[in-house]
Amino acid sequence: MASSSSPTPLLLLLLLPLATAAAAFPPLPLSTASRWVVGADGRRVKLACANWASHLEPVAAEGLSRRGVGEIAARVAAMGFNCVRLTWPTYLATNATLAGLPLRWSLELLGMRESIAGVRVNNPQLLDLPLINVFQEVVSALARNNIMVILDNQMTTPGWCCSTTDGNGFFGDKYFDPDEWLNGLKKMATMFRNTKNVVGMSLRNELRGPFQNVSLWYSYMKQGAEAVHEKNPDVLVILSGLDFDNTLHFLDPNKIHLSFTGKLVFEQHWYGFSDGGNWESHNENDACGMVVGFIKDKGLFLLQQGWPLFFSEFGFDMSGTHTGDNRYLTCFLSVAAEMDLDWAIWALQGSYYIREGILAYDESYGLLSWDWCTARNPSFIKRINSLQSPFQGPGLPNSQEPYNVIFHPLSGLCVMVKSSEALELGPCDESNAWNYSSTHELVVQHTGQCLQAKSVGDNAKLGTDCSKSSSKWQLISNSGMHVSTELTKNGTRVCLDATPDGIIKTNPCKCLTADPNCDPESQWFKIILSSKSIPSGDSILQLPSDGDWYPTSSS
Repeated sequence: MASSSSPTPLLLLLLLPLATAAAAFPPLPLSTASRWVVGADGRRVKLACANWASHLEPVAAEGLSRRGVGEIAARVAAMGFNCVRLTWPTYLATNATLAGLPLRWSLELLGMRESIAGVRVNNPQLLDLPLINVFQEVVSALARNNIMVILDNQMTTPGWCCSTTDGNGFFGDKYFDPDEWLNGLKKMATMFRNTKNVVGMSLRNELRGPFQNVSLWYSYMKQGAEAVHEKNPDVLVILSGLDFDNTLHFLDPNKIHLSFTGKLVFEQHWYGFSDGGNWESHNENDACGMVVGFIKDKGLFLLQQGWPLFFSEFGFDMSGTHTGDNRYLTCFLSVAAEMDLDWAIWALQGSYYIREGILAYDESYGLLSWDWCTARNPSFIKRINSLQSPFQGPGLPNSQEPYNVIFHPLSGLCVMVKSSEALELGPCDESNAWNYSSTHELVVQHTGQCLQAKSVGDNAKLGTDCSKSSSKWQLISNSGMHVSTELTKNGTRVCLDATPDGIIKTNPCKCLTADPNCDPESQWFKIILSSKSIPSGDSILQLPSDGDWYPTSSS
């Protein structure tokens, strides 16, 4: 980390050797209930996943030359993820010669002798296995660490995805024969029918290109869904949209009709480079508000209509140096919290055997470092921790009537009451339960105390007189994330603001519009619904004094 201060206790925990046991599987198989993914017991199961690429030219999971497959799987669990979206090319299932090729020879044919040596050291048991068996061993390693797997058909031909001219974009493309695709789906569904941790199959990644059209989407996606369900009725069947999976707008109002129920999930992708946000040249509030509108129109509407939606790819430059990506990420996390999304980060891999002709290509979006030894951006792991468990959904343990929490997307933390004169950021699992009333008061549940502003630059506080203007909090700016009130004395408008050490102040509202160079994120808060168990008693979080809560770039 770039910060010179000592790491927080949570961060130290993340950097310790991977000794903690992974959380147990939920009751399987999974199914759907309205917009939720649920376990066999009917309780919400939130998909908090990492994408692990296994579809490039070597046709093997990335990183096997860097670390043992079991060590990689354990690291996935230690970072708090409960599933992996594991990619595969159609030819792995349909081309017997490729499927039977030993990993050693796959790498040898690509001239990758250094990678062969790395696999010999880190995964000697895999080196002479056929590629299809290597794929199965990766799934098994994830199972041993209680990690669920979603099989994602990324491409037909092995290689980097995606472009509009790679011949893999849409049904009828040069390398995208619908019959071969259906055959591949059937074979993979059959192969993993009795593999408990394979909980879903994504039928095809990022449909795109000049041949895409809606009528063929309905025809072939229905055939693919029915084929997978026939061969493996336990798995979720996940359907992607068009335009690189940026849009599912055509499903409103024309839903796809299948012979089965309780297994259908839709997926959407959201990246800062393709969402139309112009993140670096627009005011951040304006950009976020505009992009969220686009995303709602293109796919988020499905949640309101009672359909599960899985954001199966989002990602950013983990160096923390890309302004546009940093802005996009905070906006994405605010939506992920508000809508309690299921999601998968691109990507787990810190590097590739080969990508686009470059050996040992460094993945700047990777959770892991180039050598797969450490987290590339440890503060991001802390930041998404609150989003790895559900806020809402059926059957949450000790669930409550819905209440509000105040989420701070820049830190990934929630507002907590330390005393009536001091509020701080802390883990959302330990947050106070708030009620955001129709008259705009933020009241701590069962106390009668409400959030108040005293003066500019002072701590936000609690009080019992909730009728005055400084107790009325409105959501302003185009992002809807400035929580603002007017001071009783002089009518000055102030906004909640989190200091770098997590103290909640009331400061002049900043960056509301126009200025593209202003950073509003310390003043961004989302008032979200939760029904998870409320911590018992009046426990108050004591923040460590040896490090800022805000994410910093990795060094």
